[in-house]
Amino acid sequence: MATLPQWVAGSRPRTLPNSIVPVAVGTGVAIGFGHPVWWRAAVALLVSLLLQVGVNFANDYSDGIRGTDEDRVGPMRLVGSKVAPPKQVLAAAFGCFALAAVAGLVLAAVTTWWLLLVGAAAIAAGWFYTGGSKPYGYRALGEISVFVFFGLVSVVGTTYVQLEGLPWAAWVAAVPVGLLSCAMLVVNNLRDIPSDEASGKRTLAVVLGDGGTRLLYTGCAAAAFLCVLAVAVSRPWAALAMPAALWAISPTRRVLRGVTGPALIAVLGETGRLQIIFGALFTLGLAL
Repeated sequence: MATLPQWVAGSRPRTLPNSIVPVAVGTGVAIGFGHPVWWRAAVALLVSLLLQVGVNFANDYSDGIRGTDEDRVGPMRLVGSKVAPPKQVLAAAFGCFALAAVAGLVLAAVTTWWLLLVGAAAIAAGWFYTGGSKPYGYRALGEISVFVFFGLVSVVGTTYVQLEGLPWAAWVAAVPVGLLSCAMLVVNNLRDIPSDEASGKRTLAVVLGDGGTRLLYTGCAAAAFLCVLAVAVSRPWAALAMPAALWAISPTRRVLRGVTGPALIAVLGETGRLQIIFGALFTLGLAL
């Protein structure tokens, strides 16, 4: 039986900025363009966190039963390291998805029922990332899914459930958020290129190769701040997010210098820190 700390580690807490930042930024847009509804923002955050953890457990289960995680450099996986039975990890994944669905149902009931379709698509995307007979995460499509669901859908959806409308800023602000979420996945997959190649898992990092993936990470980080400048043309306070670029220097430098293996775990943590600082400043700028 896995211990509580092992379950917490298996939930991959370093990835949680992917779910927290989009909701914060969407709420910042809601403040700047109308009146936020705080309880709806809190429920949206709960949905986002549950989906993120559910995806992480689903990925742990699917990769674990395929043997993809048996020889890896990154943090412990519950199934791959055999500390938890696959059925328990699968149950945890679907438990998170079910709770996310219930919370999403509440938001749909007070806004619009078409949100149920969006929620169903998010759950399906979470499962089929590495689940099913033809997982799209094994076909170099993971970054696209992350950009859509942890960028566009999460930011725009959070704004919508509070304003019941969609100002242009919600769409534009979602782009840099999605790019930084992609950067998190890119560095994770960069670390795993050797083991993924050996197991036949064709992530975008495997397709691009080591050098191309390092340039992709750098491009995602740089493009995020270019997007902020674009938003600042009409919403000048959004430029408050620009100082967060200082926290992009260290991880980008490490990636471009060619660090590998365990050193990329530290880059993953630095990327999460960048997301949080960026998200806090960008949220404040959009709200003002």
